[in-house]
Amino acid sequence: MNPSQLIDDHIKTLTDWRGETLAQLRKLIHEVDPDISEEWKWGIPVFSHKGLVCSLGAFKNHVKMHFFKGTSLEDKHKLFNAGLNAKAMRAIDFHESDEVDMKALRGLIRAAVAHNVSGKK
Repeated sequence: MNPSQLIDDHIKTLTDWRGETLAQLRKLIHEVDPDISEEWKWGIPVFSHKGLVCSLGAFKNHVKMHFFKGTSLEDKHKLFNAGLNAKAMRAIDFHESDEVDMKALRGLIRAAVAHNVSGKK
């Protein structure tokens, strides 16, 4: 089974707000970068463009979006709220009642892709 189908199936198993949130985030990632690749690694959806960009995970009470090179990104809107002590990664935890600043998130995804494309470490 290809990664996109695995991700589709994973989202379908989440019949509550987490599935809806994963689908919404996935759609946003592809809108920001139509050339991004979907992968299925570590049992979760992973998105790559010239290297790992981000991943999505569903947990009991939140959805997590990891940015693999998050410490290299400027987070002007203070979206990162998890993994703040990690060496390279940063994450955003989304909870059921959260209002997501889609414009700011769009900019963060765009910056993560641009960072990979630039070849910076």
